Amino acid sequence: MGVFTASELFTPVKIIGRLECGRTQLEVSEELGIAQSVISRLWQRFQDDGSVSRCYSTGRPRVTTPNADRYLAVTAKRNRRSTASDLSRQLSSATDTTVSRQTVYRRLGHIGLYARRPVRCVPLTATHCRLRLAWSREHALWTPQQWSCVMFSDESRFSLQSDSRRTFIWRAPGTRYHQENTIERHRYGGAGWLVWGGSILGSRTDLHVQSVTMTGHIYRDVILEQHVRLFRGAMGAAFLFMDDNARLHRPNIVDECLQSEISPVWIGQHTHRT
Repeated sequence: MGVFTASELFTPVKIIGRLECGRTQLEVSEELGIAQSVISRLWQRFQDDGSVSRCYSTGRPRVTTPNADRYLAVTAKRNRRSTASDLSRQLSSATDTTVSRQTVYRRLGHIGLYARRPVRCVPLTATHCRLRLAWSREHALWTPQQWSCVMFSDESRFSLQSDSRRTFIWRAPGTRYHQENTIERHRYGGAGWLVWGGSILGSRTDLHVQSVTMTGHIYRDVILEQHVRLFRGAMGAAFLFMDDNARLHRPNIVDECLQSEISPVWIGQHTHRT
């Protein structure tokens, strides 16, 4: 049984002595600067067994075993999108051990797994990767003069009602961009703004910003006619336009404009059209 040391014992003795002299617990609390609840418990223990020693305690017993901790770690790594509540239910079903969500967080935190938001990335198929690699190898030896005639274009949509990002995954520090910690997604619903821009070595177009949905007619009349065609006329036959492979860029009216006014064109960085 744990007891007070010589220095610690002096304060409980003073408390008991003052209370036996008729002082109230509140007066002793204010005089010694000790919480009244502490004085009350000490006085009650002294009246019960005449002792001022501490009650022996080993602390709250650990709920999970090492095997249960390993089970949580393995389950979290197999399904990184499992919530703490999911892991708690799975542990209870497998081992009859009931733990709270906070216990799950602590156990996984001990091995370096924390709940973090996953990284979003554009999904690429094996065909995408193969074609992009082939295109890169084909143009790896191009000179700056050749690249100076190429206009690269791209557009980004900024959604006003994007993903809530409430989905968390379990990952260790330094593994943010690992494949198992990323989510492939490139479409978001709701309203938004679209920004288009073209760049060429040493120059660029003005940014085009619009709130309405991009259509084939808008792309032809605004993007190609008002932006790309100006560079095409200034640079002459050496000009080469890299167009996106988005579906709205591929209607017949856009293809006809590209062939008659802008040609030659790269489509999607791996198709050459003259």
